[in-house]
Amino acid sequence: MKKSLKDNNPDKWLEDYGDYLFRYALVRVKKHEIAEDLVQDTFVSAFKAYETFRGESKFKTWITTILRNKIFDYYRKNNKLEKNESFEDQIEEFNSFGIWKVYVPNWAKSADEVIEDQEFVDTLTSCISKLSGNYQQAFKLKHLDSLDSDEICKVMDISPSNFWVLMHRVRLQLRKCLETNWYKKDE
Repeated sequence: MKKSLKDNNPDKWLEDYGDYLFRYALVRVKKHEIAEDLVQDTFVSAFKAYETFRGESKFKTWITTILRNKIFDYYRKNNKLEKNESFEDQIEEFNSFGIWKVYVPNWAKSADEVIEDQEFVDTLTSCISKLSGNYQQAFKLKHLDSLDSDEICKVMDISPSNFWVLMHRVRLQLRKCLETNWYKKDE
């Protein structure tokens, strides 16, 4: 694959890829200003490294990878593990047999039907947005970026055991939020 003439003109990069890159960043960092800064840094890095772009992938893929790495760097720099909640605080959610104390009703729909239900999607999105920084970051890296646990540990600069505790807490918080805002909304 050769470099396209369109991609040879940095003056057109913002027009051609700016909105896409901004949306990509905003979904992952949730802060307008940070997303703008990351996209700007991406364009600067792409401009500096353009001579190394061999055209073996699409330009959009290449520049998105640069942005993805910028996002990882941002999280590495700003990573502060949550200290406000101990693992012991979470154990009270289970009985002595390790079973959830709170009953979760049957969804009564297939998973496909629930995902198609826009109200559920909105509720889940709201619950995800309420997760604190590291919890939200871990969830997005795992479920939006589809990274495996080893990659996530490197990005977040945490140990595998910290990652699994973090994901456990994410699931607990999402479960509690969904119970309150989705399952029990009609009660």
